[in-house]
Amino acid sequence: MAADPLTIDTQCGRLVDARWVASPNCDDRPLGCEIDLVIIHGISLPPGEFGGPWIEALFTNTLNPDIHPYFAEVHTLRVSAHLLIRRDGELVQFVPFHRRAWHAGASRYLQRANCNDYAIGIELEGTDDTPYAEVQYRQLERAVRALSVSYPRITAERVVGHCDVAPGRKSDPGPAFDWPRLYAALDQGPSVG
Repeated sequence: MAADPLTIDTQCGRLVDARWVASPNCDDRPLGCEIDLVIIHGISLPPGEFGGPWIEALFTNTLNPDIHPYFAEVHTLRVSAHLLIRRDGELVQFVPFHRRAWHAGASRYLQRANCNDYAIGIELEGTDDTPYAEVQYRQLERAVRALSVSYPRITAERVVGHCDVAPGRKSDPGPAFDWPRLYAALDQGPSVG
């Protein structure tokens, strides 16, 4: 049985079903820039460990560098994503979709630079080499469908990995991510474009 569709409140740019945790790491998109790309990322903090408040702490600039040696390396980064999908399927939103989150860094897609300007960043809690959870795929499918309703230039073909926009620099969501499964699900469901 299919899950109910997700809804985006376009007035505030938020996914109605997501828990809201505001990140200061965002700004306005360039004037006239249309959202037409979704970038899938993978993240775990510390690397290879799941659960805990550490991703939220990183995205809200509150990560304590004394808790783990890796945190001392990354606690000064000013990064964010629009949406996080945890291993248990929980949706956490950090940046309104109409604003620019700082997730792609130096990036290019189809000869167009600065992907943060026109992309929505979705983080999946995971690693390049660990299979993502079934519930994460279902939530990702629901999120992409909702985004395609609010931002009709987003189609299944415009859902890519961080590795696709920053090749050689980034590898996520990694070889464990099942692209054929995602694309097949998006093509079989309600229209995504």
